[in-house]
Amino acid sequence: MLSFFWRNGVETPEPLKADVTGSIPPWLQGTLLRNGPGLFSVGNTSYKHWFDGMALIHSFTFKDGDVFYRSKFLNSETYKKNIAANRIIVSEFGTMVYPDPCKNIFSKAFSYLMNAIPDFTDNNLINIIRYGEDYYASSEVNYINQIDPLTLETLGRTNYRNHIAINLATAHPHYDEEGTTYNMGTAIMNFGRPKYVIFTGSHATDKEKKPALRNVEQICSIPFRSTLYPSYFHSFGMTENYIIFVEQAFKLDILKLATAYFRDVNWGSCLKFDKDDIYYADAFVVFHHINAYEEDSHVVFDLITYQDSNLYDMFYIHNMKQDVDKFIETNKDFSRPTCQRFVLPLIIDKEAPLDTNLVKLQDTTATAVLKQDGSIYCTPDTIFEGLELPGINYKFNSKKYRYFYGTRVDWSPYPSKIAKVDIATRTHQVWIEEECYPSEPVFVASPDAVEEDEGVILSSVVSFNPQKPPFLVVLHAKSFKEIARATIDTAIHMDLHGLFIHDKST
Repeated sequence: MLSFFWRNGVETPEPLKADVTGSIPPWLQGTLLRNGPGLFSVGNTSYKHWFDGMALIHSFTFKDGDVFYRSKFLNSETYKKNIAANRIIVSEFGTMVYPDPCKNIFSKAFSYLMNAIPDFTDNNLINIIRYGEDYYASSEVNYINQIDPLTLETLGRTNYRNHIAINLATAHPHYDEEGTTYNMGTAIMNFGRPKYVIFTGSHATDKEKKPALRNVEQICSIPFRSTLYPSYFHSFGMTENYIIFVEQAFKLDILKLATAYFRDVNWGSCLKFDKDDIYYADAFVVFHHINAYEEDSHVVFDLITYQDSNLYDMFYIHNMKQDVDKFIETNKDFSRPTCQRFVLPLIIDKEAPLDTNLVKLQDTTATAVLKQDGSIYCTPDTIFEGLELPGINYKFNSKKYRYFYGTRVDWSPYPSKIAKVDIATRTHQVWIEEECYPSEPVFVASPDAVEEDEGVILSSVVSFNPQKPPFLVVLHAKSFKEIARATIDTAIHMDLHGLFIHDKST
């Protein structure tokens, strides 16, 4: 039983120098920020889902070959309310709670009316994102919390709704070469016709002393295909000229969401997978986009797909408490994450014979077939199976690329290896250490890099063996060999996502 995944984490608020072995490249100067759930119980109350834990922010600062670690809980309004009450009083994705458990039915009915349009939690536990020169802890709701990347102090909460008409927004924006942030949100209630919204934030070099979100601009909106059942999306793709949005069959039931509080069910139960709903490809579920680009009048985009929506079920705490072998045996029906490539031809010959493949690229088996009703039916090219939390050399975002990185997973929520996948040769390399679980790998390019995989891979690693302390591993991205590790003499919690901030003073 891997209890360290759901036990309460601890803060290390002051910088703690790591024990470095090996050789860290002298050019690696800056801070790796990580975010993930870290507090799973308050008083005698506990969360039911791993994605509910209150956010714990981590940083690994690289300075002249040394590494310093620190961590702090995100001081969100949710965190402050729960700690003050000494119990969980703010609902999360998989845990519905009531601030006053002694309420009678009339009080509960009034609370229902007040919560029919939820004011979501600001427990931003998924990622660290950037708008302008500011950094924010983010999840998928209308709130984000600004943090100081050096001290990890929480600087204040921002409500997207004060800047753009959305109820939800992703924690996986994109950044163009000028530093502008692009993101997507969902407008469900109170903002006219329900729609998906694509918007931009501030330019990275804008240093005016104003909020970074002051220049939010809506690029466009997309109406829901089904008004009461918008598609859930965790990320999206971006090429030089296009935004890639997959309106998948994994949907949010608006009526269930509006009545969840009164029915005493969590928001996670308001998501449903309609496997019989066929769009222009077989139905699937996607959480993470890998990359997207344009080539010879085609849009190419790579995704991590699932055949069902059972991934979230894996992370209910009662499931995670099972013995690993039993869990794997019990959940063999869960679909594995699969890296798939889709190709959309931009030039459609309507005179082409029906069922002819319109994809002209030679390095993929993906197809796009013209059907009798004029639609294009796409089948993907499967690149790799059993990988999640994908990352790339971000200098190749929106460009044709060759390599991506991720953690190896099968029928278990626990990542066991770090992998590098070569799309051109369809081969992969792995880093593995017994009794260890690595986090999402982050690629940092060397300053004078010529080739795509010139740089290092950073990943924080935890172990279920109490005799094996946590560490940050540094891999040579090209050879995928370990070149250094920074061992931390304190507990570190498993995280989700993050980014690397270069030290601009060097």
